[in-house]
Amino acid sequence: MKVMTAVKRVVDYNVKVRVKADQSGVDIGNVKMSMNPFDEIAVEAATRLKEAGQASDVIAFTCGPAQCTETLRTALAIGADRGLHIQTDVELQPLAVAKLLKAAVEREQPQLVILGKQAIDDDAGQTGQLLAALLDWPQATFASAIDIQGDKITVTREVDGGLEVIELPLPAIVTTDLRLNEPRYVTLPNIMKAKKKPVDTVSPTDLGVDPAPRLKTLKVVEPAARKAGVRVADVAALIDKLKNEAKVI
Repeated sequence: MKVMTAVKRVVDYNVKVRVKADQSGVDIGNVKMSMNPFDEIAVEAATRLKEAGQASDVIAFTCGPAQCTETLRTALAIGADRGLHIQTDVELQPLAVAKLLKAAVEREQPQLVILGKQAIDDDAGQTGQLLAALLDWPQATFASAIDIQGDKITVTREVDGGLEVIELPLPAIVTTDLRLNEPRYVTLPNIMKAKKKPVDTVSPTDLGVDPAPRLKTLKVVEPAARKAGVRVADVAALIDKLKNEAKVI
């Protein structure tokens, strides 16, 4: 079975993001970048399937500028066999990424595509669902456990009321939640091995996809500073402030 997983280069989750002075977006100049944490879980899941003998080939996919190759190499160091980089400097939105992924899937013909449920930069959480719609494949989102038996995959999903277990025929799309696994530490020997693994670089034009953005960002602003809390003497005073100041009751 061939498995494809997608990774995204984002601002590291330990970094406090800054808004550009002109409010056109987030300042990423001289900022540490890393793989989206949910995508690390997806790559780990694909690697474990290969180690269990259920996957024969794991392909890591990314799209974006030339620097995204570094993120792709991290996926190869975790355990992916080869990489596919769709290189473009265009601002990529979820629909464009899904279209590029669809073209990559049609090119590689995997039986399973595993993605992180969302990226920590835009928190859109749309790419997996859009890809499933474009391919007309079954999907299971927010997976906390997966099990493959023959040509079917059983996925345990995290939902508001607890857990939901569903069974899908392959090929299918799965998006990962935090509790699916804990990604392994990438060792130096594996980083060195990853440098020798093949990475195929193509452009959106090569795949016949127009990645032009459909939405326009008007401005980006930092959230309002949180006001300091106050102490109240008793419950009556608390209710008075909630009703007359906060106006939430």
